[in-house]
Amino acid sequence: MAHIDLGVDETQVPGISGPMRYRPETAAPLNALAEALLRAPHPTLTQGERELIAAYVSGLNDCNFCCNSHSAFAAAWLPEGMELVRQVRGDLATAPIGEKLRALLHIAAAVQVSGRKVTSELIDAAKAEGATDLEIHDTVLIAAAFCMFNRYVDGLGTYAPTDLSRYDEVARRIVEVGYGNVV
Repeated sequence: MAHIDLGVDETQVPGISGPMRYRPETAAPLNALAEALLRAPHPTLTQGERELIAAYVSGLNDCNFCCNSHSAFAAAWLPEGMELVRQVRGDLATAPIGEKLRALLHIAAAVQVSGRKVTSELIDAAKAEGATDLEIHDTVLIAAAFCMFNRYVDGLGTYAPTDLSRYDEVARRIVEVGYGNVV
């Protein structure tokens, strides 16, 4: 259970949802950020690709709740579903994705370690695969935001369900109504 009393039954309101109910005044801008980064229309990155970046970074951060959540969300948006998500998270080098997305995920992985780990070489490699400045910007921001979200969830010691079907239920709601109506 969480390190503080969130005033909810965490088995029913797991992960980030508990702290968001505890502090709704901070939940609104955090949900708006997630909506803008992951679900809002984007000229080139699909919702599935953006959710995959979030899941990948969350996995690197060992944040079980966010990794499982955003893996389910990515799978809901991606035609290849959870199998592709597992392949990317398991071995980025051999995952069956485009080279541009792979290069963006390398940038996201660098951000996860430190923003200063994003090198000119990583940026040049992404651009060589066709990544635009907007895609690079949004990848860095998604990765940075998920470092924050992961630390928020794990720093408060929130409950993460082990039953993966729980994440699929939330994924359906995210696809239907977005992040603004999750809490």
